[in-house]
Amino acid sequence: MGWQSRTRTLQVFDTELSADTVEWCPLPQWSHVLACGTYQLQKGDEKQTAENCTTPSRIGLLYLFDCNPQPSFIPPLTETQRIDTPAILDLKWCHVLISECPVLGMATASGEIQLYKLMEPQQGTCGLEYELSTELGPDRLALSLDWSTGRGESDVRVVSSDSSGSLTVLSLGEASLTAMCQWKAHDFEAWISAFSYWDTQIVYSGGDDCKLKGWDLRMGPSSPTFTNKRHTMGVCSIHSNPHREHILATGSYDENVLLWDGRNMKQPLSETAVGGGVWRLKWHPSQEHLLLAACMHNDFHILHCQKAMEGQDAPCPVLASYILHNSLAYGADWSRLPLSNSTPPSPQEPPQTSVGLTESGGHLRIQYESPTASFDTSLEDDSGRYIPDQCPLPEKSSVPDPVTSPARDSQSLSCLMATCSFYDHMMHVWRWDWSPEDKQKPSEPVPSS
Repeated sequence: MGWQSRTRTLQVFDTELSADTVEWCPLPQWSHVLACGTYQLQKGDEKQTAENCTTPSRIGLLYLFDCNPQPSFIPPLTETQRIDTPAILDLKWCHVLISECPVLGMATASGEIQLYKLMEPQQGTCGLEYELSTELGPDRLALSLDWSTGRGESDVRVVSSDSSGSLTVLSLGEASLTAMCQWKAHDFEAWISAFSYWDTQIVYSGGDDCKLKGWDLRMGPSSPTFTNKRHTMGVCSIHSNPHREHILATGSYDENVLLWDGRNMKQPLSETAVGGGVWRLKWHPSQEHLLLAACMHNDFHILHCQKAMEGQDAPCPVLASYILHNSLAYGADWSRLPLSNSTPPSPQEPPQTSVGLTESGGHLRIQYESPTASFDTSLEDDSGRYIPDQCPLPEKSSVPDPVTSPARDSQSLSCLMATCSFYDHMMHVWRWDWSPEDKQKPSEPVPSS
């Protein structure tokens, strides 16, 4: 059986500053809430001293949105809040309530992990309130964070990585975020850190030294449980599969997604070339075999990983690609909001967007790939505008079924996604529909005898 795969843009939002992280709230009652973080390097002016110029300021905006993806021509997102912050490198919602409230964690360029509570007033929309923060140390940028709660873990902890190559594990008390341990894990920037959601005493990390490492907190951080150099460039994304024990996905500047069995970290289960540095990986909220990848210079892709997880040692097929960002693909996340299975609007009836739909043939020539670098870019056309939805989309109209079905029961699957790109400071909300091909064709007339 073949399957039809289709991506459709619902809305585009200009984040003003460079966008690098988006996160949907994973809690059912608040799954309509979306957060987006931005990062902007402010270069010093001529009046600054040499000392100030060597430490340029990094600023950010934290956006909060309410989403109502009903089948209509009304843009689904409504901005409900924006907060001035230090530049944001990563955002993650805790998967469980803390003091009966959803909590958003933020890794900042000021070297802090900040927590915000989502407050729901009796009337009106939700809003974030600053709760507490902790500094990871002097002269460093917090680069990533992950919660231990990916499978509903009640022992709430945070792991963070930073630009000094260190990891920090933090425990959350009633009114404090306290470092339990901190250690030097990588020679250069530690781009990513993540818990094993099945054994939260296990932590994984990846760094600009091209190394993927594992750590057992019960043994102390004096030495890693393993060090793997299969990636040939900096390791910048790691995500533990919350539905399938032992399965881990990693991505790197080397443009490959690797799947691993945590019981054997010497050799990956599969290696998939995606054509761009893999800045973020996200497993689907309910489908264990679907993986969303933000691939920097090569857009966003949805991978089907079931055969690889079953040990068939083959690259993961790409089921769909979203190509309408004009810049580095950094932030990506699946929404848990249910979508109707109705057919999306046709190209002749484009959904409204929050920016003008104007054609642009421009592009950015990127000199640096890291969001923490002093960017050197050459803008071929400074409009930075979104490619109109009316334009033909080079997508797969018919995708061979990699296994049996997208959702085990041979039913259609419709997903809502948010993605963001850096230099053009854009966030897109889009849907992906995957459905069985209709093989019933109109009967042909029988020739008369």
